[in-house]
This record gives sequence, structure tokens and C-alpha cells, in this order.
Amino acid sequence: MIPFHPTNRARNRILLSIPHMGGSEMRYVREAFDTNWLSTAGSNLVTLERDFSTLVGLPAVALGSGTAGIHLGLKLLGLKPGDEVVVPTLTFAASCNPVLYEHGVPVFLDSERVSWNLDPERLDDFLNARAKINKLPKAVTVVHLFGQSADIDPILEICRRFELPLLEDAAEALGAQYKGRVPGTFGDVGIYSFNGNKIITCTNGGMLISRHAAWVEKARHWSNQAKDPDPLNNYSHSEIGYNYRLSNVLAGIARGQLEVLNERVAQRRAVAFRYREALANIPGIELMPQAPYGLHTNWLSCFLIDPREFGLTQAELIRYLEAANVESRPVWKPMHLQKLYQRYEIVGGEVAEDLNERGICLPSSSCLSSEEQQFVIDRICEAHVQAVHRRRSKAAVV
Repeated sequence: MIPFHPTNRARNRILLSIPHMGGSEMRYVREAFDTNWLSTAGSNLVTLERDFSTLVGLPAVALGSGTAGIHLGLKLLGLKPGDEVVVPTLTFAASCNPVLYEHGVPVFLDSERVSWNLDPERLDDFLNARAKINKLPKAVTVVHLFGQSADIDPILEICRRFELPLLEDAAEALGAQYKGRVPGTFGDVGIYSFNGNKIITCTNGGMLISRHAAWVEKARHWSNQAKDPDPLNNYSHSEIGYNYRLSNVLAGIARGQLEVLNERVAQRRAVAFRYREALANIPGIELMPQAPYGLHTNWLSCFLIDPREFGLTQAELIRYLEAANVESRPVWKPMHLQKLYQRYEIVGGEVAEDLNERGICLPSSSCLSSEEQQFVIDRICEAHVQAVHRRRSKAAVV
């Protein structure tokens, strides 16, 4: 534990990423109440799916969570017990837990440093090696991390060469761009999240999209308990269904949030770049790369710490900010290091481990005030100065 402390503590805790309403949400929620459409049908759902489809250019179905979307997406890809699925190791557990729902087998792949996303070269090498022994996986999943698209073109080319379907987990990247297109629209299935900490939110919820309209309708069917058409409404079922449909009330919140998506992206990017500018003269702290092929929303403002230059490790800085009543956290802990997933194959892993060890996510809310952000910046600068002073004091004693 570092033996020094911040000189000031925020009166109100500065959180990592909080909801930011736009103004129309209550009107749409009230509409749901006024019409008494409170369950999994109603005009908010219809309008939200229509507007989202217009945004991404593909059919969409609204679900209760992004995780539900990944689960249904894997079912659409035909995942069966024992089938392997390639998943990036640097991600949140929700990206790979649905593989286990279907009794599949995740194979974890490392990141590259340009975007921190799935490494296309490692994917190519892995699939070539597997093809030689006739043991290709069932599918590939790519996750667009922290608001930045993976380098999709080479990943998609590799998947097509090996005739493997691609599921895009764009839960963190709504509003991002890849060469002018929307991440999540390149593969066979795309998933988005409206979780409470995302760039827009309806407290929970998500979207599944696909260029295969029949797949979207199949996901819609599964999401509402897979009730078969029955003229007597006799609740007939011929396959397993799920309670995954988004409610019309929450769809009203998402509908209002979608109206301010571009504004929220601009605000998140502004937060990240204010950090970058304010910390430019502090050695050993650097903003996550902004890959040249697209627009990074900077859903979270992520920085890499070089402890030799900065004076503190990432963990020490997190503790320092915590003492100042500021929430921060490491970059995702790689899945191959998780107790749940340690027994599964990992290809590489050293890049993801380094990013987790040195990466820090700072408060990034689109409604973060300039005063709050300045407080965070001041504490980071203060931590660096104190660390340098301590180092010099030790050197003078020696």
C-alpha cells in the first residue's frame, strides 16, 4: 500500500459511468403507462426497433439484455454441446458465459495493441493450425471493447476463408464507426447493450441484429418463450424459449436515449480528450489508442500506466483515487485468468495480461461535470508528484 494520501476527498462520490437522460424518456414511458402497454408489446418497442434498424441498416429485435442477445445469437449460429467458439480473452464475462449456457467450449485469443481487440494474426495462425488437424471451431466472436471497433476487415476475411460464422459483440461500441460503417453489422449476428453504464441506457436491455431477417424473427420467437402460433391461444410450445423480450416501458427509455446517441458520443469523446490534454505533461500515463480506421466513442476513458515513469502502478493509482472518493477500475481481467475459465485453451494472452495489469478506466460519464473531471485530474497529478517526491527522498537517503 502506498504510504501517502490525496489532499482532498470528493464530497459526492465520482462514479465511473452513470446514466444520462436526454429529456424524452419520461414522455415515452408515460405513453406506455397511459396506454397500459407495460409488458413485452407496444408502440415503444415497435418504434425502438424501427429506429434502431434505420440506424444500423439491418433488422433488429429488442431484448432484455445484451447477454440474452449473445445467447440467442450463438443458438442462431447452431452452437451445440461440445462445439468450440473463439472468444477474445480481454472482455467481460458476459461475452463468453452464453457459450457455457449451450454447453459449448470457449477458446480464448489474445488482443493486439492497436485497438486492444481480437488479434487477427493470432486468429489466422490458430485457424490454420486447427484446419491442418481438421478441428475448426464452430464460430468466432469478436468484442468491440470500450467503444472502439476491432479491425473487422481482416477478421471477416479470415472467417470467410475458413467458412466460419462471426458474431459481433458490440455491447460497448454503440455509436462507433469502422471505415464509415457501424460495428456489429459486418458479421452474421450483432449484439448491443443498453445496460445502466453504457453510452445510452434503459437500465437494462439490448438489441440483436442480423442481415438474415429470418434469424431476427427466430430470435424474436425464442425471446418470448417460443410460443407456437395457435388460433386458440392455447400456449403451445415445440421448442425451448426464453423470457428475453424487452418490456415496452424500458423500450420507452431506450427510445428517448437513442435520440441523443450522437450527443452522448461527442460528450464521451470530449471527456477522454480533456483527460489526454490535461495529463499530456505527466509521464507514464497514456490514453488508449485511437485506431486510425474508425471513430472511437471512448465509452470509457482508458489509460495505460508505465509505473517506472508515472511513479505508481495502476493498482496503486486506483487505491489513491478510491481514497479520494473517485471510482476507477482496471481494464477487463482476461478470461483465461478467471477461475471459471482457467481450464480452457488460451492462444497467447500476454498482451491482454499486460493491458489488465497497466490499464485503468477513469470516470467517463457523459454528464461528468468539468469540476468533477478537474478533481480527478488534480488527484492523478497529485499522486504522480507525491510518488516522484517519495522516490527522490529515498534516493537522497541512499
